[in-house]
Amino acid sequence: MNKAELVEKISEMTGVSKTLAGEMLNAFCSVVTDTLANGSSVAIMGFCSLVVQMRAERVGRDLRTGDKIVIPARRVVKFKAGKTLKERVE
Repeated sequence: MNKAELVEKISEMTGVSKTLAGEMLNAFCSVVTDTLANGSSVAIMGFCSLVVQMRAERVGRDLRTGDKIVIPARRVVKFKAGKTLKERVE
């Protein structure tokens, strides 16, 4: 499912216009992105939790030359499925 299909489905389920559904989805994505960028986590009970974690610096390998390279530490987003989501997918 892509974004347009998701907007259409939200529109159908809520009875609002596709334009309004698209604006709501964009606002939701913006709020989640801003929250994660500030280092906070997002938890939606039963659906998922998103947490920002540090990935440690590590040694990797350049596939073209075979040389070892250092991959710097960085922040990554971890997704953890909620109980309800896990149960529905199973």
